[in-house]
Amino acid sequence: MDVLFFWILLVGSSFSYFIYPALLIFVPRRRVSENLENYEQSELKARISLIVTAHNEAARIREKIENCLALDFQNLEIVVASDASTDETDKIVQEFASRDVKLVRAEERRGKEYAQLNAISRSTGDVIVFSDVATSIPKDALGLIVEYFKDPTVGAVSSEDRFISRDGRLVGEGAYVRYEMWLRGLESKRAGLVGLSGSFFAARRSVCEEWDVFSPSDFNTALNCARKGLLAVNAPDVLGVYQDVSDSSQEYARKVRTVIRGITALSRHTEVLNPFKFGAFSFQVFGHKVMRWLVPWFQVLLFLVSLIVAGEGLIYLLALMVQLTFYTCVLGGYVRPSLLVYSFVRIPYFFFQANLAIAQATIAFLRGRRMNVWAPSQR
Repeated sequence: MDVLFFWILLVGSSFSYFIYPALLIFVPRRRVSENLENYEQSELKARISLIVTAHNEAARIREKIENCLALDFQNLEIVVASDASTDETDKIVQEFASRDVKLVRAEERRGKEYAQLNAISRSTGDVIVFSDVATSIPKDALGLIVEYFKDPTVGAVSSEDRFISRDGRLVGEGAYVRYEMWLRGLESKRAGLVGLSGSFFAARRSVCEEWDVFSPSDFNTALNCARKGLLAVNAPDVLGVYQDVSDSSQEYARKVRTVIRGITALSRHTEVLNPFKFGAFSFQVFGHKVMRWLVPWFQVLLFLVSLIVAGEGLIYLLALMVQLTFYTCVLGGYVRPSLLVYSFVRIPYFFFQANLAIAQATIAFLRGRRMNVWAPSQR
């Protein structure tokens, strides 16, 4: 019985990261609309509303607005959604009023999504782009995004994340981020993304009609696409560039907040797990989200069971040794951070840290904690 339990736990531990992507490879790719050549050129001249969400961003908002004003797109509306900022953020935004930058202030701090909802109601664009202050948008990004909407089956477009250190190098979790971008590519070509890059993505206005202020907008937008029979797709040529955080503990706290918000969203919309209603999209939510959040618990139990079955055969002893090596690398990275320059230490360390954040977030959620407000990480 212990041996059977071992194999169940091994599959559970590896499903989201290895088995699920392998299964996706064998799922037929979605068909691209055959009407692209007949697409009205006027549709490509859609008005874009770029909504930048900010809370107490006086130190960075000016640079962000200048970045938005420099974008190469003619029919652009820039809206700054202030989440009840108490510093000089709003005053700085109003300095750009003569350059058609609109301030929409939420008088009560009720979270990022509530601020976005206020801005959506005051915007006029056919396509709405959402961005955080910390994100640097390349000059040609909006033009590239609009090209994806040539396909009438596309409801939302997600950028790809690029994290850089302050001296221009990839930060420690670069390999993990690259894996996530690869997985997004697989999902994008099947039933669509189950979550977009929350700091830079775009959606048709019709997709934003149902806006759940208690669910992360990146997940809510993907869900709304699925509800309308549309797809949320990944755009590998549209980049959102971020600096690493100034304090690594802030990045860990961000991971915890993200998972709490994700679990909260799924608990509010459990219907998305119904394959009879959402088809393959349900499988992707289950594989990418649910099974990912269960990994820490599978791993703990797998290690304990491995200690018990290690004497049952060479394969079980080898499995235990692999786990011991993994946790030794993690401990080494924790005790001596200088070792994180080596990939064989860095990758296990950040993988463990991500799953530790999931475990902490799950416990916090079960204890009743919710994340209605947000605090942008300082980068």
